[in-house]
Amino acid sequence: MMAQALVKLPDFVLFFSGSLVLVGLYLLVYTLATSHNEFGLIRQNNVAAALSLGLSLTGFALPLSSAVVHSTSIVDLAIWGVVAIVVQLIVYMLVRLVLPNLSSRIAGGELASALFLGAASLAAGVINAAAMSF
Repeated sequence: MMAQALVKLPDFVLFFSGSLVLVGLYLLVYTLATSHNEFGLIRQNNVAAALSLGLSLTGFALPLSSAVVHSTSIVDLAIWGVVAIVVQLIVYMLVRLVLPNLSSRIAGGELASALFLGAASLAAGVINAAAMSF
């Protein structure tokens, strides 16, 4: 029984490592796309920045996990991971339309703006994950 489980270990390592790379790529692309420095603000104990980035990351991780479950290859996972990144970037841009000066609000510690962005990111991630489970 243990031997059967170990046979799948290389696939686990491949998909887990691929997922970590995609998470790193997501954080890089997302933080470059926003007008505020999330990690700098988080280092300064800005709860709004931590909340918006954390929920956004969760909104990305949900469809990524769906992609892991439904992908047949690492290339398939990478494609759907990039789709999930694009969806989160679109959500950020749409929220910026609704909330002018979003970045300065988050940088100023406004929790309402950060929570709305995070909730929108999370909602999009849930819908995206469900849409990937075709």
